[in-house]
This record gives sequence, C-alpha cells and structure tokens, in this order.
Amino acid sequence: MARNTLSRSLHDVGLSAWFGGTLANAVSLNPASAEAKTATGSGAVANTGWDKWTPVNAAAIGLHLVGSVGQLAGDKGRVAGQQGVASMALAKTALTVAALGVTAYSRVLGKKVSQHHDVPVQDATTPSLATPDDAAKAQSQLRVLQWVVPALTGTLVVVSSLAGEQQRASEVSKGILGRVTPGR
Repeated sequence: MARNTLSRSLHDVGLSAWFGGTLANAVSLNPASAEAKTATGSGAVANTGWDKWTPVNAAAIGLHLVGSVGQLAGDKGRVAGQQGVASMALAKTALTVAALGVTAYSRVLGKKVSQHHDVPVQDATTPSLATPDDAAKAQSQLRVLQWVVPALTGTLVVVSSLAGEQQRASEVSKGILGRVTPGR
C-alpha cells in the first residue's frame, strides 16, 4: 500500500475545521450574541461572526474534498478488493453530500438573516418579536441546522476512523479473504 499522507492530511484537517468551527459557533458564537448591548447588536454580532467564518469554512471544506478524492484514488484497489471498504466509502460519500447540502442551505438562510444586518433578535438563532418574518423563519431553521452540520461532520470523523481501522494488515487480509470466499 502506498502512503497517502498529503491527501489524508487535507481530508483530516479540512474535516476537523469544518466540524470544529461549526460546533464552536453553535456552542459559543450563537448564544454569546445575546450578550450584545442591544437586540440589533445581537444580530449584527452573529452576522459578522458567521460572515467571517464562511470563507474559512469554505476553504476547510475544499481541503476536505480534495483530500477525500485523493484518498479514494489511492485506495481504489482496496475499494474494489477488500470487503467492507466500498460500503464504507459509499457511506462517507453520502454523509459528505448531506453535510455539504445542509451547510449550503444554512448559508442561504444565514444570508437571509444577514440582509437585515442589524436585525433585532434575542440571539443568533432566536428571533425577537421585532424580527422581520423572513429573518425569523430563517433563524428558526438555523436553530436546528446549527447542530445538524456538526452531527454529520462528526459522524464523518467516526466513519473515517473506521476507514483507518480497515487499513490494518489483519483487516485487509480478512477483507480480501471475505471477498474471495463468499459466505464466510
């Protein structure tokens, strides 16, 4: 097996930033925005924070995707020949697509909120009575989605751990043997 240090590093660093950044924002930035002196300040703080995170998150996702493609290319023989690797790769792909979709949709919702940069809110994901309807609806959806992205990317971390375990010599032997001796 050839080494894939660069692609594995891009995959892992990108995924770590995607997971950690969205989790940190959900845990700290969104609730902390309520600490602003005014309701409109709360919206401005949250919008500014998420707007600053977006390009970093996009770069992290890009690194992760480049690394993922590199890993898949490097592991194509294992995907074809080792039992369980193709289904793991398919699961990782499905999770990645879901995380990308939720991230993109969250950004669309975030832009709706950002259109009212100084929108009055209780915090980043909790509208106030004075929040415009379209922003309030977007915030309500973001209240849920802020946890969905780290849940999906965290699950990707776990499946990536499984992928690493599948590369142990004992697992490779067992997986290849399982592929050539069906019903075993």
